[in-house]
Amino acid sequence: MRTLHTRRTARLFAPAIAALAALSLTACEDGTGTKDEGASAPASSPVTAQPGKTGSPASDSPAGSAGGTTPSAPSGSSGSSGSSGSSGSSGSSGSKASDGGTKDDADAFAPENRVLCNGSNTKVTAQPVPRPLNHMLITVTNTGSKVCDLTYYPVLRFDEMQWAPSAAKETQPQAVTTLAPGESGYAGVLLSAADGSGDGGTTAKKLTVAFQGRTPNSDGGASATPPLPAKGVYYDSSLTVTYWQSDMDDALAW
Repeated sequence: MRTLHTRRTARLFAPAIAALAALSLTACEDGTGTKDEGASAPASSPVTAQPGKTGSPASDSPAGSAGGTTPSAPSGSSGSSGSSGSSGSSGSSGSKASDGGTKDDADAFAPENRVLCNGSNTKVTAQPVPRPLNHMLITVTNTGSKVCDLTYYPVLRFDEMQWAPSAAKETQPQAVTTLAPGESGYAGVLLSAADGSGDGGTTAKKLTVAFQGRTPNSDGGASATPPLPAKGVYYDSSLTVTYWQSDMDDALAW
């Protein structure tokens, strides 16, 4: 019975003893040992408080030092790169614009700044060629200071002939043949039929080349009188010309 009484007493006092132990621990938190353990908890506190930048000076100092050093290098590098890039791009663009003369070239070829090619601003030659058979090549070289246009086709007149040869429609180019100073344009001439089917054949000693204006058959300015070979040039009713071409081969391909 005594033993049973003792066990009951122990069970009744166990909660009390536990409560006293808790009170004792609470009381010890003001002591050195428990306070040291509590100090270790705030050590991890600045990690969670880092985004707020409100940590203690000891914890903020390394982050501040690293933050101050790291941005300074990219900032300086970026500024130098940006300045160099801007200066290089601007300088390059300005150099091309001033040295290339692209704008001046474009202005020179603008329709309003071009003139008509004619006998006053070109050199004209007329030379028979071995191939194609019975053909002659007319060459016009721009000797002026402005870009000029060769419009439509040349109007030819041998000696005192009273008619002008027609142009082969299939030779008409997509655009007007335009010559910069020093450049040449060409026209091919079929002098006579290779099979002898043409009539009224004769030998000419003189050739006049007339130029057309901006509209068909209009006056394009001064004509030219290129010299012919000493023996003259034979032609008949088959006489036909091509439109002005920018390429010699195109002029003689017909």
